[in-house]
Amino acid sequence: MAPETTDRRSEPAAHAVDLRKTYGTGPAAVEALAGVVVAFEKGQFTAVMGPSGSGKSTLMHCMAGLDRPTSGQVFIDGRDIGALDDAGLTELRRDRLGFVFQSFNLVPTLTAAENITLPLDLAGRKVERGWFDHLVSQLGLADRLGHRPSAMSGGQQQRVACARALINMPKLVFADEPTGNLDSKASAGLLGFLRGSVSEMGQSVVMVTHDPQAASYADRVVFLADGQLVDELEGPTADSVLERMRELAA
Repeated sequence: MAPETTDRRSEPAAHAVDLRKTYGTGPAAVEALAGVVVAFEKGQFTAVMGPSGSGKSTLMHCMAGLDRPTSGQVFIDGRDIGALDDAGLTELRRDRLGFVFQSFNLVPTLTAAENITLPLDLAGRKVERGWFDHLVSQLGLADRLGHRPSAMSGGQQQRVACARALINMPKLVFADEPTGNLDSKASAGLLGFLRGSVSEMGQSVVMVTHDPQAASYADRVVFLADGQLVDELEGPTADSVLERMRELAA
């Protein structure tokens, strides 16, 4: 294989060029993304916001290689993921990306520890014990490792899901409404951990949310409406996010 010549240190963690996604055909067709151009920088926490149906989750799924766009390009660390076959996408998601979803998606028959290490077990890779212990400690899961999901609260399950997303030390983490099923205390704990993973570990986080308080943990907020990027906000606070959302809805 020829050596790569692109200096990826200057590349965003992920970016999209004229990204379009259409569901259905003919008069019933729905354009979920209508030419989105956006970049998510390395070592930054970005929140994606917008009204219901604005294309937030579709954008994240296309950026993460979970769904293929109708047209346009998505790049992860400078690599065009549209050029990858299914095996290449699977490898990309396994080795470079982490995912946290609202619904936890834990395997009910596995313990918390087994759920956390599942991605590495499936890939046949060894668990880095020091990193595992760090995640468990930071997320307050040390006394829950032997419990199955049914014996854990929603907040505990989401923290397990977060540890699972980070166990392979991904440089880029996608989170789709990760606090949607959590109370305020559990939400604050999870968001604080994601904030720390960016500030202290240099990871990149892209989070879809509808909650201005959750968005205030981010370095930057981008706003979608009708499948298009319509605004962004640096250094957000809950109040400034709420005000911007009101302006966009007017």
